[in-house]
Amino acid sequence: MPAPASFLSPEPESEHMLPAGTQQLGLLRDEHGAPLLRLLYYPSEGMLYAQWFGNLTPESVIAGAQAALEAQQKLRPALLLNDKSAATGDWSEAMDWLEFEWLPLAIQYGMRAFAYVFAPDMLNQPSALEFATRVGQQRPIQLFYDVDTASAWLLKQ
Repeated sequence: MPAPASFLSPEPESEHMLPAGTQQLGLLRDEHGAPLLRLLYYPSEGMLYAQWFGNLTPESVIAGAQAALEAQQKLRPALLLNDKSAATGDWSEAMDWLEFEWLPLAIQYGMRAFAYVFAPDMLNQPSALEFATRVGQQRPIQLFYDVDTASAWLLKQ
């Protein structure tokens, strides 16, 4: 099972330059120490960026979503960019928790729109489509194959 969300640790300095003002919120690691979720906040856009890694399980998705909720509660971002382009795995058993636990809190903390970048694993896409259907009943959501297009759509919301 992944480390609890409260164990989100600061990310070491990255070789890549981030836009000015970007806040690195931390990197959540799985039980083996591998990266699971990286959170960045873009205050000028009011956007939380969640970048997932590795083979996701229902438990790891819930742990990551809890970490993101902590950030959402503090920062109140209107926009959420969920990037699973570096992840695989079947997390479909977390769907009910995401819909009935995560989503109401994300909305309460100010989430106005959600962009979702597909995992490269085609077997993961049905879960993404189901997630989009559930979220789409309450907030604008779109599915994308790349981060740049997802970000551009999200910033227009």
